[in-house]
Amino acid sequence: MRILSRADVQQALSMQQAIAIVRDAFAQLSTDQATVPLRVPVSIQKHDAVTLFMPAHLHASDALAVKIVSIHNQNPAKNLPLIHALVVVIDAATGQPLAAMEGGYLTALRTGAASGVATDLLARQDARVAAIFGAGAQGRTQLLAISAVRNLERAYIFDSTAGKAETFIADISGQPGVPPEMRTASSPAEAVREADIICTATTATRPVFSGADIKRGVHINAIGAYTPKMQEIDEETLKRADKIVIDSDTGAMVEAGDLIIALEKGAIKPENIYAEIGEIAAGKLRGRERADEITFFKSVGNAVQDAAVARAIYDAAQRDNLGVEVSL
Repeated sequence: MRILSRADVQQALSMQQAIAIVRDAFAQLSTDQATVPLRVPVSIQKHDAVTLFMPAHLHASDALAVKIVSIHNQNPAKNLPLIHALVVVIDAATGQPLAAMEGGYLTALRTGAASGVATDLLARQDARVAAIFGAGAQGRTQLLAISAVRNLERAYIFDSTAGKAETFIADISGQPGVPPEMRTASSPAEAVREADIICTATTATRPVFSGADIKRGVHINAIGAYTPKMQEIDEETLKRADKIVIDSDTGAMVEAGDLIIALEKGAIKPENIYAEIGEIAAGKLRGRERADEITFFKSVGNAVQDAAVARAIYDAAQRDNLGVEVSL
């Protein structure tokens, strides 16, 4: 069994590779080529936390894995990561455990890759300006992913915690593919007013920007609100959206507060959900059809992303001899 650290995971797979892998995983999911039980959440109210157990098997690629991920909302105040995770890769043919790998970066990578897939299928080809809400690990991979599929020139960064946006920019500026012009936004309205692509990666329970401030033709990736009570996106944004796309019907319609709250308030109806992203990736439905469309992608995460990316990381680690081999 191979043990892979965060550094090993980072070395094994690029964002471009992850986007291609996640695109195929979504296509398998939406064409009945994946077995994905509902993830099991264990709420830890005493610590304002939740631990999730997420298994998946992709039939075509034969990737099999389970992720254990803990989200502790008080961790950032303790100078600890919001998310800790472990992924175990299993040989689908024999049941043999093949690898255990650090899953925090893998989660950020595969979540960013999902937005990369959605952006590639739904954003305008001439998109040049981005807005990122949430200057953490997820915000970082969101920017890297959308930069991998569009030639961005400028990005606005907004975070509700003072100083985080400035630190984010200092850390990421100059990296390959990152927009040459990076700015902190003094307000949500400033962040979104010119944006062609908006990514929200926060733990907000109230909308992070107003739908009245977005322009026609914008594409939005919303990945932060993963429970029915969380909300990053207001009802106005969803009412204005021409296409609402989700990662999976079984997950988003049960867990995505952005959608659940809008549905409960009557701002949108179930028939306003256009597609799963995998249906577009598989060629069953069209992505963007007009330059002035407002497109919206909501992801709460799906275990097929973890299984597919983890298997690719394991294969790369075997090839490049990354990590440490142990006998159980």
